[in-house]
Amino acid sequence: MFRRRFWVSLALSIPVLIFSPSLQAWLGYTAPEFPGSAWITPVLSVVVFLYGGVPFLQMAVPEIRNHKPGMMTLISLAIVVAFVYSLAALAIPEGKTFFWELVTLIDVMLLGHWMEMRSVRQASSALDELARLMPDTAERVLPDGGTEEVAVHSLKTGDLVLVRPGASVPADGEVEQGESDVNEAMITGESKPVSKQPGDSVIAGTINGDGSLRVRVTATGDETALAGIMRLVQEAQQSKSRTQLLADRAAGWLFYIALAVAALTAILWTVAIGFDVRVIERVATVLVIACPHALGLAIPLVVAITTSIGAKNGILVRDRLALEQARDIDVVIFDKTGTLTKGEFGVVGVKTAGDDANWDDDAALALAAAVEGDSEHTIARGIRQSAAERALALPEVADFEAIKGRGVRAMHDGRAVHLGGPRLLEMLDLAPPEGLRQFAEGANEKGQTVVYLVRDGQALAAFALADVIRPESRAAVRKLHDMGVEVAMLTGDSEAVARAVAEELGIDAYFAEVLPEHKDQKVAQLQREGRRVAMVGDGVNDAPALTRADVGIAIGSGTDVAVESAGIILVKSNPLDAVKVIGLSRASYRKMRQNLAWATGYNVIALPLAAGILAPVGILLSPAVGAAVMSASTVIVALNAQLLRRADVSAAA
Repeated sequence: MFRRRFWVSLALSIPVLIFSPSLQAWLGYTAPEFPGSAWITPVLSVVVFLYGGVPFLQMAVPEIRNHKPGMMTLISLAIVVAFVYSLAALAIPEGKTFFWELVTLIDVMLLGHWMEMRSVRQASSALDELARLMPDTAERVLPDGGTEEVAVHSLKTGDLVLVRPGASVPADGEVEQGESDVNEAMITGESKPVSKQPGDSVIAGTINGDGSLRVRVTATGDETALAGIMRLVQEAQQSKSRTQLLADRAAGWLFYIALAVAALTAILWTVAIGFDVRVIERVATVLVIACPHALGLAIPLVVAITTSIGAKNGILVRDRLALEQARDIDVVIFDKTGTLTKGEFGVVGVKTAGDDANWDDDAALALAAAVEGDSEHTIARGIRQSAAERALALPEVADFEAIKGRGVRAMHDGRAVHLGGPRLLEMLDLAPPEGLRQFAEGANEKGQTVVYLVRDGQALAAFALADVIRPESRAAVRKLHDMGVEVAMLTGDSEAVARAVAEELGIDAYFAEVLPEHKDQKVAQLQREGRRVAMVGDGVNDAPALTRADVGIAIGSGTDVAVESAGIILVKSNPLDAVKVIGLSRASYRKMRQNLAWATGYNVIALPLAAGILAPVGILLSPAVGAAVMSASTVIVALNAQLLRRADVSAAA
């Protein structure tokens, strides 16, 4: 709406400016004259007022109704005064109209609010993204053992459903038959697929692995864990209070100041010379010059430039208030999985045994990756990825065989090679050498998964696997500390995993085994203590906390719901960009303050002059000069905002 009205009003304003008597006298030119040319300026000004100015009057009504005059009230007052006075001046000999000031004022206000509104998007689709996790249909198991496809909303507590490999779990329930690994990362934040056996519970919306499960439904609809998360997101969205912009507060004060100066001007001039057209002219000049040309652009220009700078630095700003509030953040909470870590398994430690000089970490990892070549297990992918990162050449293996619940087996150079965890050693009736045993104990204390490489009945190597920490995470924590910001971590992982990651990164506090609703509560708890909290996360389980936080920052590689629940998105999935968010916020805030100081400060000089404080000594600010001062303030504000492009976001942090 603002964009459309701006372009139409701008097109209509050009003839107004060209045929304006004031501008012709000021710039020393003569516009073409023809029958009716004298009416071009007033007629088109009326059209611009009715088309481009009325929206501001409509938006001023709530401010007046709530007794909180602000930007809209001040803009409305200025354009109404300029409009009414200019119409009246047409009937007054030697009357000075404000038509060109009126249309340019409306144009600038429309442009500023178009830029402002474009920079604001509400996180409105988070609940839709959550709902998409739920499948539309489910396979209900019939008494005769067959299945029928039914709508998920028709499921009832006690129904038995079949969850095929790769399918979404349709309702909360308990496994009655089958074994499988279920990916619960989107709900619990657990990076490793969770093994499910009869008696284990499953959560609606999670993804089944390679096995087939028969699940007895225990909760449906609004009673599921996913529905609970959706309620938390909705409550957090509704609980966030509306923050007034600095410009609105400044405009509110300027409104009262302008009225007071205008009233004082009318009284003093009436006492001095009596009431005549000159008094009306002085009052109108005061109110028009007080109009926030510059004030209207002070914030939107900085917001637009900040948004552009953020995009170039991998930061997308969806909610301008989130970026403004980031400057006051004193604690940043990171989700672990997918944020500080990559959300995927990798080898974080290797220990070899044996006296062979050619047998080292790389040789062991290469053989393990070759043995796992045909496996799609999460651990297998982690081993292969780690070998690829080291650019290792893999030996040839043959006769791959998956040993259910134990590991894998393959032949290498005519010798059997096994790879698996402790249950593999139990099956082979092996005890690891002392060095590998100590290595495994240390890894287990850190919550890492350990697998063994066995050849010819001997354990030759052990591998510790864990969710791989992003290389940028350590630097991000250090820089936040340098800025005086504390760092905390929330995770659904175990205490051991959380402690190990926190110690490695130097994190101040961590919260382990945290369910989604507890993540939201942790943020709320810190806020009740008076802390300003930023939450950085990527998963559906982070959505309530992202929305509840003063500033929600989503890692771009995360799920769509996390992105929709956050005010700021890190498109490069780089935790260091969370540092840039605070730096950019502080830099833009400085520019906002400078612009607001100038946009309101020039009134300290201009308003008294417009009122005629120096009239006794022959200095009286004319409407034309007043308009020039007002325009100059707008140019200065615009140039100062452009200087933000030179700011070093990292240095600003």
